[in-house]
Formats: sequence, structure tokens, C-alpha cells
Amino acid sequence: MLEAMPTLVNNKKATFNYQVLDTFEAGIELFGYEVKSLRAGKGKLEGGHIVVRGGEAFLLGCTIQPYQASNTPKDYEPERARRLLLNRKELNELLGIESTKGLSLVPLSFYTKGRNIKLGFASVRGKKKADKRETIKERDTKRDIARIMKSQNG
Repeated sequence: MLEAMPTLVNNKKATFNYQVLDTFEAGIELFGYEVKSLRAGKGKLEGGHIVVRGGEAFLLGCTIQPYQASNTPKDYEPERARRLLLNRKELNELLGIESTKGLSLVPLSFYTKGRNIKLGFASVRGKKKADKRETIKERDTKRDIARIMKSQNG
């Protein structure tokens, strides 16, 4: 039986600010108190990105607040670089994406898969202002249609 993958933290701005081209999954190297913090939903992915340096991938710019501030080590840094666990083939693919002009790697969500915490991320291209307006218009139209349908059925 497959276990559901509950999302712990979501990057809501990513799909609005970027056009998602391809999605990936990676394990992430965390301390025990960071795992507890993520399970409590105390993470923030907005403004984060992924870089590949020296044959390893790192998550930068994401904040994981301490689970219990009094029990967290004094030198704990909430925005430290966290290593992603990927195999060589995946790293090479990410290197190719990162070197392509106009493309970035952006985190989408932290979720659980079995006992492990995974990071879902995507290769993205930035949206222009007109594309963002179009997204807002589309979202409002869907909301209006749903409201009308609800009033006719109810």
C-alpha cells in the first residue's frame, strides 16, 4: 500500500512568478531539530534557489526556523546552505539546466515520502508582467464560474 505524501511546506509564489518547465525530487541533508521544525510547518521556501557547485547541489535562501529556540544550538543558522542528495546523472542534468540562459532551479515544496523528507523543485523560467496579469485574470474567472455554479446548484 502506498502512503500519501503530505506536503509540509509549500512555495506558493513559485507558480505565480515562474513558468514551471520540469519538476524534480531530491532528498535533503537536515539536522534532527530541522526535521521536527519542518514537520511542524516552520519552513519558508520563498526566495530560495538551487545551485550546483563542486559536483554537489545546494539549497540556498530558504529558512527553517528552530523547532524549540531554547533547545537549538547557539550557532544554528536558519538560512544555511543545505546539501541535496542526488545521484551523478541527476546532478549532470541539473548542471545543464543551470547553465542554460534564463532558466533557474526553484524549490516548490517539502514533503514526506515514507519516513524521509524530500524536496520537490523545478526548472523554471521567469514570467513577464503580462503573463502574471493573465494568470490573475484566469484565476478570477475560474473563481467567478465556481461561484455561479454553486449559486445555481444550491
